[in-house]
Order: sequence, then C-alpha cells, then structure tokens
Amino acid sequence: MKSRRDRAVVNQVPPFDAAIDWPRHIDGVEMEHYIAWMKSAYWISATFRPAISVPAGFTPDRLPVGIQIVGRYRDDLGVLQLAHAFEGATRFGMTRPPGY
Repeated sequence: MKSRRDRAVVNQVPPFDAAIDWPRHIDGVEMEHYIAWMKSAYWISATFRPAISVPAGFTPDRLPVGIQIVGRYRDDLGVLQLAHAFEGATRFGMTRPPGY
C-alpha cells in the first residue's frame, strides 16, 4: 500500500513588532536574513500547492495567530473543505481575545 500525505498544517510565528525587519530568532534558531524566517511559507508557494490561512487562536499577549493548511497539487476544494471544517470545529474566527 502506497502512503501519501494529503494535507499539511504549517505555522509561522506570532505577530511581531512592525519596527523590526524580521524575527532574528525563532525557537532559539537564528534567522540569518529576511527570507530565512519565511521559508515554511515560500517553499509551499514554490510547489504550486493550494494553501489557506485560518485563525487558530491567540498568544498569551492576546495577539492573533493562524495556521496555514496546505493540500495536494490542484486539490483546492480539499483545502477549502478542511479549512471550513477547522473553523467550524474551533470557532476561532468568531472569538475575540480575552478582555475585548
């Protein structure tokens, strides 16, 4: 039986101060240039796979975070269906951070 990956979930970093060019470290790993911190996103774009970002909650500082759902080549509908199911199950897109 051949195994395959149908979809992947990717996350970047929480929002950061707009006064800095890019996060210099992520989880203790140095990001040597602007493109380094974006590699999980740009590699997906380079493969022509459909992707969508959906709300995934908030940081302890009440900043919004999301995940990127990535599908098989030309499986746009599958990605949209999974994003819809995730949003329906979590309702993150309908919530506000505590205190708002």
